[in-house]
Amino acid sequence: MSEAPDPEVVELATKIFDLARRGETEALTGYVDAGVPANLTNDRGDTLVMLAAYHGHARTVTALLERGADANRPNDKGQTPLAGAVFKGEEAVIRALLAGEADPAAGTPSAVDTARMFGKAELLELFGAS
Repeated sequence: MSEAPDPEVVELATKIFDLARRGETEALTGYVDAGVPANLTNDRGDTLVMLAAYHGHARTVTALLERGADANRPNDKGQTPLAGAVFKGEEAVIRALLAGEADPAAGTPSAVDTARMFGKAELLELFGAS
């Protein structure tokens, strides 16, 4: 039988995920530099990169990738940060993820599939897809 998580740990994790959502790069990277995993995931499998990407924070995405976060790690629904950024139309985030070796073909739906779905020809060109 597993123990309930420590409420203080849950509170800290919630704070860290909120920092990613809000794009508070310095505070977030301070926690990562102090030992919080760069690939920390929430109860839906969303990583810090996914949350920062989905909310349009390119600088935060770059800082997390520089600290070892995985640009291609899907959440529990199979979505990648790049597909989320395409869905949200976050061009700066898309470019930051591509610079961090995000794979446009990864995930379900992939960033390529998402770009096709929304008729984003310029992104398909950027991804080398048609």
